[in-house]
Amino acid sequence: MEKLAIIGGTGLTQLADFKLNKKEVLTTPYGPPSADYLIGELNGVSAVFLARHGNPHSIPPHKINYCANIWGLKQLGVENIIAVAAVGGITSAMGPAQIAIPDQIIDYTYGRKHSFFEDPGTAVTHIDFTYPYSQPLRARLIDAASQTGIHISPRATYGCTQGPRLETTAEILRMEKDGCDIVGMTAMPEAALARELGLNYAGIAVVANWAAGKTEGEITMTEIEHNLHSGMANVGLILQKLVRL
Repeated sequence: MEKLAIIGGTGLTQLADFKLNKKEVLTTPYGPPSADYLIGELNGVSAVFLARHGNPHSIPPHKINYCANIWGLKQLGVENIIAVAAVGGITSAMGPAQIAIPDQIIDYTYGRKHSFFEDPGTAVTHIDFTYPYSQPLRARLIDAASQTGIHISPRATYGCTQGPRLETTAEILRMEKDGCDIVGMTAMPEAALARELGLNYAGIAVVANWAAGKTEGEITMTEIEHNLHSGMANVGLILQKLVRL
């Protein structure tokens, strides 16, 4: 496929079966990216990997330099981005370890730099964001999952919150009423910035836990890590199939 980048979220700071050829350190007009860009091959196909939260995992969602990350991928000639994320499950189909290919976003974030076109002297630019994820790239992800036999949810509305704290029960109830199926902290402004630079962007979300109030007791890191272990292994299999489509 056309030059691919994979952005790894929580639970995916390294990509299994990725053959590293070199590391690219870029300086950008927006400051430093989250980590070095790892350039290599996945299943024999050229790809770039970037750890969204840094490697080791140290950058909280609201502090990620999304502009630098996306600008750097554009400079490396990337055309397609697969954004991997750990999320909470809200609706009944989104139980722990479930994988979803989101098709819509509701943005609840604030204070993040949301555009490359907001600095003094830049032209006001309005992108079409009716479908925030690339429909053809989503279709290829869904096809790849089908060929592996891994069960996924082929659509979901991703509610993007500010973080780094998890949500309250009342917030999750509001998000469910708004139509959210899953909740995460990194889809925005990442998806919009990719659209501004003309990059195809699709997401693959692994449900790490039930969202607040959807189960009894507190959400624990032990639970999250257990679910991510199996979920991210399946993500790796889907990505290996995807690059060959």
